[in-house]
Amino acid sequence: MSFLTLADVSKSFGTMHAVTDLNLSVEKGEFVSLLGPSGCGKTTTLQMIAGFVQTTSGRIVLDGRDITEMKPNQRGLGIVFQSYALFPHMTVAQNVSFGLEMRRVTKKESDERVREALALVRLEALAQRFPRELSGGQRQRVALARAIVIAPPVLLLDEPMSNLDAKLREEMQFELRAIQRRIGTTTIMVTHDQSEALSISDRVVVMEAGRITQVDTPYHAYERPENRFVSEFIGKANLFSGTVVAADDARTQIDLGAERIDIGHGPHSQQRDRPAIGDAVTICIRPEKVRLNASGGGRLPATISSRFFLGSQWLYRVDCRLGEILVCCQNEGDEPLAEGETVGIDWKSEAVRFVARDARHG
Repeated sequence: MSFLTLADVSKSFGTMHAVTDLNLSVEKGEFVSLLGPSGCGKTTTLQMIAGFVQTTSGRIVLDGRDITEMKPNQRGLGIVFQSYALFPHMTVAQNVSFGLEMRRVTKKESDERVREALALVRLEALAQRFPRELSGGQRQRVALARAIVIAPPVLLLDEPMSNLDAKLREEMQFELRAIQRRIGTTTIMVTHDQSEALSISDRVVVMEAGRITQVDTPYHAYERPENRFVSEFIGKANLFSGTVVAADDARTQIDLGAERIDIGHGPHSQQRDRPAIGDAVTICIRPEKVRLNASGGGRLPATISSRFFLGSQWLYRVDCRLGEILVCCQNEGDEPLAEGETVGIDWKSEAVRFVARDARHG
């Protein structure tokens, strides 16, 4: 049995269905991110696990105990809020020890556990400071220390890094993951940031309109999206619709109207996943899998319509007979291609992925 299980969990606010028939199993020690756009139900799901929002239907089971009807303070979970919710009139040490005091832990044990928690987040030297005297990253670590000091069975993180600047946010992502691995606490994080979820999670739960659309490792969710929504929400994607016109064990050929594209079947491709001849399909090619060649080379001629400098990469929009295609190239210090320049584009057939058709897109 999984450590945490959500079985057919739903939540409605009047006629609005925030979460519908959600099923999720989380293993002990796992780091899982609920990922999706605003309004997809991820925060409501986290709040139902925490007990702040009552489920409309379904069950939540933690380590064999049904906690669906339990009050938040009876669940014993650690929570880091988006705003951190630190007490401004308390020092760092007092903020961290608050949960222990509520549990009537002795002062001697509390002092020791607070020291250990602050050492874990590298804030021992700031124990007597007040929140107003701390940076954003330091306040975030205090909130994390306060959540883990009670040794919770599950740590819940609600957009914990949304208030940090970009550089600090990236640093804190890896620091958070390192701390979670060190203490081994089962962790569920809500985020709308794809790179954040992909970089530090064991699994990502992609949500859309109150439902789970895919649960997978970050690598597989990115490389093998199960539908159009996932392919577009996680990273950038070039999507094309067409019809299967040929297929064998080595490849499948798709007629896109203006071009025919082969999809190579790699060693992990399974026969049952492949569409049959005559099937209407959507395919995905990630921008970084497309290569730019000199004019006259490659698979298709194209023209650079616009370019964007991303620091470590250049993102190009190119026009070809398939329409507009995004191409992402590593910045190696060479002069970038100019807008209006003629090029060739190419990709490996194994880089093309089938995407299940989304009914809303035809």
